[in-house]
Amino acid sequence: MNPGTYHVPVLAEASVAGIGAPELPNGIYVDATFGGGGHSRLILDAMDSNGRLFGFDQDSDAQDNAIADERFTLIPENFRYARNFLRLNGVRRIDGLLADLGVSSHQFDEGTRGFSTRFDAPLDMRMNQRSKLSAADITATYTVKDLTRIFQLYGELKRPHKVAHAIALSRENQCISRTGDLIQAIKHLAPNGKENQFHAQVFQALRIEVNDELGALKALLESTIHLMQAGGRLAIISYHSLEDRLVKHFMRSGNFDDNIKRDFKGAALCPFTPLKRKAVVANDKERADNPRSRSARLRMAIRTALSPDDINSLAA
Repeated sequence: MNPGTYHVPVLAEASVAGIGAPELPNGIYVDATFGGGGHSRLILDAMDSNGRLFGFDQDSDAQDNAIADERFTLIPENFRYARNFLRLNGVRRIDGLLADLGVSSHQFDEGTRGFSTRFDAPLDMRMNQRSKLSAADITATYTVKDLTRIFQLYGELKRPHKVAHAIALSRENQCISRTGDLIQAIKHLAPNGKENQFHAQVFQALRIEVNDELGALKALLESTIHLMQAGGRLAIISYHSLEDRLVKHFMRSGNFDDNIKRDFKGAALCPFTPLKRKAVVANDKERADNPRSRSARLRMAIRTALSPDDINSLAA
């Protein structure tokens, strides 16, 4: 498989610079979303001979893109477990971590995976094909209340209960096992002229639920408090407001409620300091060359000297 066709890295130079390039020291770095390896190759190019890079990707398809470099190790697991698997590899502290969230171009373009509205395919959406829960399982077994919840929270639909009821009504007559079945069940609810956006929001909600994407992101971010040594760099690319809000709050306050703790002098007690106040977005050329970059938002932060023990005491 050609890594260049698997996935074109988004905001590549800016995100790699966010973790210390172009002069990366001989430290230990993590590409939490390896995919086609585009970001990893740039990190390796900037790294000296003593550096180490660990890539994570739970999608077995990504293993075909593994880089033959003695400095690189690919770990075929969900990044939510990064801290545990790094320990198994003898690593307790890292100097930088990069994550490009969301679905890879390959996953969208591989019709059989069920991520895209463009193909009639099994309603799957599992990033880790070893997982048991698929999108078809959700449409078949979730109650109207639970379906409403995920379409409201993860799809940000204006009438999530209508979509939930439409699915419940449709499955009484036939199994919703394919992407085409789902679109057929809900298409009468799509606003005129916004059909594609509506269907994409429904698919997004199911995909987030199938893969527990927000839960995994929270676990990864929280693990960086323990993994990252003082001065370490964190760079996260997100693609919708749900992800971006979690990243922004965490980098600013160290928690997802954006509750900044302060000492008796009023100084913020946070594990990270954002490098920029606003998110970095793609320029016009990248937006034209790579449509996936249009919704991308890159946030970067540097690890402060506040210890995990100090952070735990603040939470108590």
